[in-house]
Amino acid sequence: MTVTRTYAVFVAASLVPAAVLGETPARPQAAPPGAAPKAAAAPAARDAAPDSGYTYEARGRRDPFKSLIGAGEPAPAGRKPADGLGGLAAGDLAVRGIVQTHGALLAMVQAPDKKTYLVRQGDKLADGTIKAIDRQGLVILQDVNDPLSSIRQREIRRPLRSAEGAKP
Repeated sequence: MTVTRTYAVFVAASLVPAAVLGETPARPQAAPPGAAPKAAAAPAARDAAPDSGYTYEARGRRDPFKSLIGAGEPAPAGRKPADGLGGLAAGDLAVRGIVQTHGALLAMVQAPDKKTYLVRQGDKLADGTIKAIDRQGLVILQDVNDPLSSIRQREIRRPLRSAEGAKP
């Protein structure tokens, strides 16, 4: 029990700053006359937070204080999303019609900005690919951008007619 108390007192005393204990902090010694001034040892980046006494240096590592969820890679500055079908997400599309031409099916889809596009199987979207088109609608293979998820792709079905809009 004595050892534990002694250890606790030692730890507590070592955490108390010298100014609180009545000790004066060490002052830098003045340079002798005629001596060249010394260059600052600390770089300017470390002077940004003088109170904390700690700075994080990445050295190629990930910043531990940034969230992993939904982070993804940020888009480079000055780069805008692709125009047309390549800039649309799978969730933004609404199927407006199915067209058959030369034995192949095409889907007529509408974007949120009310523009209409004809898509075929294999067309690329911002976050996926058109997997299949049938008479009932469209199947999209969407890329999952979640580092904690075990699946990398999922299928999304976009029907031609929604259940609430169907005729009785």
